[in-house]
Amino acid sequence: MLLRKKIYDGEKPLVMGILNVTPDSFYDGGRYLSDEAVVSRARTIVAEGADIIDIGAVSTRPGAAMPDEAAELQRLLPVLRLVRSEFPETPVSIDTFRARVAERCVEAGADIINDISGGLFDDAMLSAVAHLQVPYVLMHNRTTPDRMAHDTHYDDVVAEVIRFLSEKLDILYRLGAKDVVIDPGFGFAKTLEQNYELMQNLDAFAVFDEPLLVGISRKSMIYKLLGNSPDDALNGTTALNTYALLHGAKILRVHDVKEAVQCVKIVSQLKK
Repeated sequence: MLLRKKIYDGEKPLVMGILNVTPDSFYDGGRYLSDEAVVSRARTIVAEGADIIDIGAVSTRPGAAMPDEAAELQRLLPVLRLVRSEFPETPVSIDTFRARVAERCVEAGADIINDISGGLFDDAMLSAVAHLQVPYVLMHNRTTPDRMAHDTHYDDVVAEVIRFLSEKLDILYRLGAKDVVIDPGFGFAKTLEQNYELMQNLDAFAVFDEPLLVGISRKSMIYKLLGNSPDDALNGTTALNTYALLHGAKILRVHDVKEAVQCVKIVSQLKK
């Protein structure tokens, strides 16, 4: 995978630091709405050792309403340009499910498209990323955030997630896409128990021979199990990130970069 003219060979897991420019994300919504706050957050992400900055302008928490394309671009493009100018060497990922947003952001300097819908929300997305020839995070999902809590029936959650990803991956390959990253979609149209079943079977995703991204940072599968809140879910996040690295994760998408970088360092030492 080529990122900012550097080849990522998958040997060392990467850390993707989250920069949400939304007013309503479940953990950090509303914190990074000014230029000063954006630059400060990006500096922290880079200083703490992240390999990628992931910028999102649409809240995907369960029940969230989604802004239209114009509003998403209005939030994203100025932040992307600001981050790109301040950190020209750092790979930037854009968290979007819209093909036109992906195109505009790649034109403005984005390196990766991170799609929470796996191509479900915009029929043009898969062909767009194939045309753009940028790395694409293919995530399992079923429905929009406002419906996720009501669409959680699976006969076999692991098999059905793998089947979905396999079918989408086949389409991407036929379109000529390169550098696809697989994401099981923890927390998206899945119950707490189903999320842990996926985590327990993380090794099964090695069937794809593509990098595996795990994004469980401060999610409800942690704080609901522990009976606390997103603010108190760092320790649980670190525990699951460590497990994920031991079972094949190559990219961790996190709010807390320093702790994730430490996880990578410790697990890499264990695997020597």
